[in-house]
Amino acid sequence: MSERSAPPGGLALVQALVNTLDVAAGGDALDSAAGRAPFGLTEDSVDSARELRESLRATLLAHAGHPPHRAVTPLGDLLAGAPLVITVDTADGSAALAPVDDGPLLSRIAAAVAEAVTAGTWNRLKACEAADCHWAYYDRSPAGRGRWCSMQVCGARAKMRRYRAKDA
Repeated sequence: MSERSAPPGGLALVQALVNTLDVAAGGDALDSAAGRAPFGLTEDSVDSARELRESLRATLLAHAGHPPHRAVTPLGDLLAGAPLVITVDTADGSAALAPVDDGPLLSRIAAAVAEAVTAGTWNRLKACEAADCHWAYYDRSPAGRGRWCSMQVCGARAKMRRYRAKDA
Protein backbone atom coordinates (compact mmCIF):
# COMPACT_ATOMS: atom_id res chain seq x y z
CA MET A 1 0.00 0.00 0.00
CA SER A 2 2.78 2.45 0.88
CA GLU A 3 4.79 4.50 -1.57
CA ARG A 4 7.46 5.03 1.09
CA SER A 5 11.02 3.82 0.60
CA ALA A 6 12.21 0.68 2.36
CA PRO A 7 13.45 0.93 5.93
CA PRO A 8 17.16 0.64 6.66
CA GLY A 9 18.95 -2.63 7.34
CA GLY A 10 17.11 -5.63 8.65
CA LEU A 11 13.96 -3.63 9.30
CA ALA A 12 12.99 -4.39 5.70
CA LEU A 13 12.49 -8.02 6.78
CA VAL A 14 10.31 -6.96 9.72
CA GLN A 15 8.26 -4.67 7.48
CA ALA A 16 7.87 -7.38 4.84
CA LEU A 17 6.60 -9.90 7.39
CA VAL A 18 4.09 -7.49 8.94
CA ASN A 19 2.85 -6.53 5.49
CA THR A 20 2.06 -10.12 4.50
CA LEU A 21 -1.46 -9.51 5.80
CA ASP A 22 -3.77 -7.15 3.94
CA VAL A 23 -6.07 -6.13 6.81
CA ALA A 24 -8.63 -4.42 4.55
CA ALA A 25 -8.99 -7.31 2.10
CA GLY A 26 -8.21 -10.11 4.55
CA GLY A 27 -5.62 -11.63 2.20
CA ASP A 28 -2.69 -13.37 3.85
CA ALA A 29 0.41 -13.98 1.72
CA LEU A 30 1.48 -16.71 4.15
CA ASP A 31 -1.40 -18.84 2.84
CA SER A 32 0.57 -19.59 -0.32
CA ALA A 33 3.94 -21.25 -0.93
CA ALA A 34 5.00 -18.19 -2.96
CA GLY A 35 4.15 -15.91 -0.04
CA ARG A 36 6.08 -18.08 2.42
CA ALA A 37 9.16 -18.49 0.23
CA PRO A 38 10.80 -15.08 0.91
CA PHE A 39 10.80 -15.93 4.62
CA GLY A 40 11.96 -19.54 4.25
CA LEU A 41 8.74 -20.78 5.84
CA THR A 42 7.16 -24.17 5.49
CA GLU A 43 3.47 -24.87 5.92
CA ASP A 44 4.27 -26.23 9.40
CA SER A 45 5.84 -22.95 10.52
CA VAL A 46 3.02 -20.63 9.38
CA ASP A 47 1.22 -20.49 12.73
CA SER A 48 4.32 -19.36 14.61
CA ALA A 49 5.12 -16.85 11.83
CA ARG A 50 1.61 -15.40 12.13
CA GLU A 51 2.00 -15.15 15.91
CA LEU A 52 5.30 -13.30 15.39
CA ARG A 53 3.76 -11.06 12.72
CA GLU A 54 0.87 -9.98 14.94
CA SER A 55 3.17 -9.40 17.91
CA LEU A 56 5.34 -7.21 15.69
CA ARG A 57 2.23 -5.34 14.46
CA ALA A 58 1.19 -4.62 18.06
CA THR A 59 4.68 -3.32 18.81
CA LEU A 60 4.70 -1.12 15.70
CA LEU A 61 1.32 0.29 16.70
CA ALA A 62 2.85 1.12 20.09
CA HIS A 63 5.69 2.92 18.29
CA ALA A 64 2.99 5.13 16.73
CA GLY A 65 1.29 5.69 20.11
CA HIS A 66 -1.64 3.32 19.57
CA PRO A 67 -2.94 0.39 21.61
CA PRO A 68 -2.56 -3.14 20.26
CA HIS A 69 -5.04 -4.22 17.59
CA ARG A 70 -5.80 -7.33 19.66
CA ALA A 71 -4.30 -9.42 22.46
CA VAL A 72 -0.99 -10.94 21.33
CA THR A 73 2.01 -12.70 22.81
CA PRO A 74 4.46 -9.96 23.88
CA LEU A 75 7.24 -9.56 21.33
CA GLY A 76 9.93 -9.84 24.00
CA ASP A 77 8.58 -13.24 25.01
CA LEU A 78 8.80 -14.49 21.43
CA LEU A 79 12.25 -13.06 20.74
CA ALA A 80 13.66 -14.49 23.99
CA GLY A 81 13.76 -17.90 22.32
CA ALA A 82 15.73 -16.76 19.27
CA PRO A 83 19.18 -18.35 18.95
CA LEU A 84 21.69 -15.60 18.15
CA VAL A 85 25.47 -15.40 18.14
CA ILE A 86 27.85 -12.47 18.29
CA THR A 87 29.93 -12.20 15.14
CA VAL A 88 33.15 -10.19 14.96
CA ASP A 89 34.58 -9.00 11.67
CA THR A 90 38.29 -9.86 11.56
CA ALA A 91 39.05 -6.94 9.21
CA ASP A 92 37.68 -4.07 11.30
CA GLY A 93 36.68 -5.69 14.60
CA SER A 94 33.04 -4.65 14.32
CA ALA A 95 30.58 -6.86 16.15
CA ALA A 96 26.96 -7.75 15.46
CA LEU A 97 24.27 -10.16 16.57
CA ALA A 98 23.43 -12.71 13.91
CA PRO A 99 21.13 -15.71 13.66
CA VAL A 100 22.75 -19.08 14.27
CA ASP A 101 23.37 -20.77 10.89
CA ASP A 102 21.28 -18.15 9.04
CA GLY A 103 18.57 -19.47 11.37
CA PRO A 104 14.83 -19.52 11.37
CA LEU A 105 12.66 -16.47 10.80
CA LEU A 106 12.44 -15.76 14.54
CA SER A 107 16.24 -15.48 14.79
CA ARG A 108 16.48 -13.27 11.71
CA ILE A 109 13.80 -10.97 13.11
CA ALA A 110 15.55 -10.86 16.50
CA ALA A 111 18.85 -9.93 14.82
CA ALA A 112 17.07 -7.23 12.78
CA VAL A 113 15.48 -5.77 15.92
CA ALA A 114 18.83 -5.79 17.77
CA GLU A 115 20.52 -4.07 14.81
CA ALA A 116 17.77 -1.44 14.65
CA VAL A 117 17.88 -0.79 18.40
CA THR A 118 21.63 -0.27 18.18
CA ALA A 119 21.25 2.03 15.16
CA GLY A 120 18.43 4.00 16.80
CA THR A 121 15.96 3.15 14.03
CA TRP A 122 13.69 0.62 15.78
CA ASN A 123 11.09 3.13 17.03
CA ARG A 124 10.77 4.64 13.55
CA LEU A 125 9.21 1.44 12.19
CA LYS A 126 5.49 1.92 12.82
CA ALA A 127 2.08 0.58 11.87
CA CYS A 128 -0.43 2.82 10.11
CA GLU A 129 -3.05 4.11 12.51
CA ALA A 130 -5.91 3.42 10.08
CA ALA A 131 -7.89 0.52 11.59
CA ASP A 132 -8.48 -1.00 8.16
CA CYS A 133 -4.78 -0.85 7.26
CA HIS A 134 -2.13 -1.27 10.01
CA TRP A 135 0.49 -1.54 7.23
CA ALA A 136 4.08 -1.27 8.49
CA TYR A 137 6.08 1.74 7.30
CA TYR A 138 9.32 3.47 8.21
CA ASP A 139 8.72 7.00 9.50
CA ARG A 140 11.28 9.32 7.95
CA SER A 141 9.54 12.53 9.07
CA PRO A 142 11.91 14.94 10.86
CA ALA A 143 10.02 14.81 14.15
CA GLY A 144 9.19 11.09 13.89
CA ARG A 145 5.47 11.75 14.17
CA GLY A 146 4.19 10.11 10.99
CA ARG A 147 0.76 8.53 11.43
CA TRP A 148 -0.13 6.82 8.17
CA CYS A 149 1.56 4.48 5.74
CA SER A 150 0.43 6.75 2.91
CA MET A 151 -0.60 10.38 3.15
CA GLN A 152 -2.32 10.02 -0.23
CA VAL A 153 -4.52 7.10 0.89
CA CYS A 154 -4.87 6.52 4.63
CA GLY A 155 -3.98 10.08 5.62
CA ALA A 156 -6.38 11.59 3.10
CA ARG A 157 -9.19 9.29 4.24
CA ALA A 158 -8.65 10.20 7.90
CA LYS A 159 -8.59 13.90 7.13
CA MET A 160 -11.75 13.62 5.03
CA ARG A 161 -13.52 11.74 7.85
CA ARG A 162 -12.55 14.49 10.33
CA TYR A 163 -13.70 17.18 7.89
CA ARG A 164 -17.06 15.49 7.35
CA ALA A 165 -17.52 14.97 11.10
CA LYS A 166 -17.14 18.74 11.65
CA ASP A 167 -20.02 19.47 9.28
CA ALA A 168 -22.30 16.85 10.79
